[in-house]
Amino acid sequence: MAKFANITGWGKCMPPAVMTNDDMATVLDTSDEWIKSRSGISERRVSHVPVSDLASVAGQRALAAAGYQPEDVDLLIVATCTPDTVIPSTAAHVQKKMGAANAAVFDLNAGCSGFIYSLEVATAMIRAAGYKRVLIIGAERITWFLNWSLRDTAVLFGDGAGAVLVEPSDEECGLLASHLGCEGDALEALLLPNFGTAGNRFVDDYAKFDVSFDGREIFRRAVRGMAQEITKVLDDLGLSNDDIDIIIPHQANARIIESLANHLSVPMSQVALNIQNYGNTSAATIPVALCELLEDGRIKHGNRLLLAAFGAGLTRGAGMIRWGDRVTPLAQSDAELPPCDQTALEIMSEAIKHTG
Repeated sequence: MAKFANITGWGKCMPPAVMTNDDMATVLDTSDEWIKSRSGISERRVSHVPVSDLASVAGQRALAAAGYQPEDVDLLIVATCTPDTVIPSTAAHVQKKMGAANAAVFDLNAGCSGFIYSLEVATAMIRAAGYKRVLIIGAERITWFLNWSLRDTAVLFGDGAGAVLVEPSDEECGLLASHLGCEGDALEALLLPNFGTAGNRFVDDYAKFDVSFDGREIFRRAVRGMAQEITKVLDDLGLSNDDIDIIIPHQANARIIESLANHLSVPMSQVALNIQNYGNTSAATIPVALCELLEDGRIKHGNRLLLAAFGAGLTRGAGMIRWGDRVTPLAQSDAELPPCDQTALEIMSEAIKHTG
């Protein structure tokens, strides 16, 4: 069995409809300055299609970058907390849409930590079970759940998908070490109630999602929790903060990212930051940021990339990737989303009307 699991392909899919902070201010008691000062977000994307469509396009682009076809995939993992359906999994929908007929499939829900969780699972499956080509997709359509009467959460989230293909390798590359955790005692800090079998299926206005969100508690636990996981990963590898080339953190809040960089004594120039363009896309933030670093030529062969995330649960995780030799895609996919003829506000108009 292979000892390492190399990332050989990557791709992202961001829906075309853009919702700016000024757009938000037309339907919420907020402003561009208020949102930017508290989160660092300027705009976000709103999807006009199900999350499986976003995932399918991102996945096809990742496969093209690695030089493969959908039928070459033998395992498909979709990290999401906003599934198309609970039965079947979103991964089953993605398999059908991509034509990845030879793949075993499942969803993994670890909230915003989902991509790191999935990368560790994929690496273990390659090492222990002999899988050859594992496609990992972080994809979310969080705007579908937004309650437009709750300003503190409505402004934070956006939609999108990012994907990577992982293959066996004898070179010391890919995910070299990782550590995962969860603080379930504080799960109420980020909770979507009445969406599942613990809820009341007969409640009035069932489609109104009152997200439980304790920003202060999440901020405090996020920085501490990610720092703890990072320390464990660095200790496992015998590395220090000085050995990190680039940090790719979960994009939830610019202030959290800056606090983490300060804690690690790493300059922000070495930290991936794109939250201003997309908001918090949950499990998609890290793979999307990874794709954009590669597009910008910032990742080189042998670079050490430190991933860190936290999310609902409250899950957390960190991992160290040693990048392999592929830094440019082998091919480009022609996969695209269906055309969108609506603005972001038009897409969300029914939700705004019912929950505003």
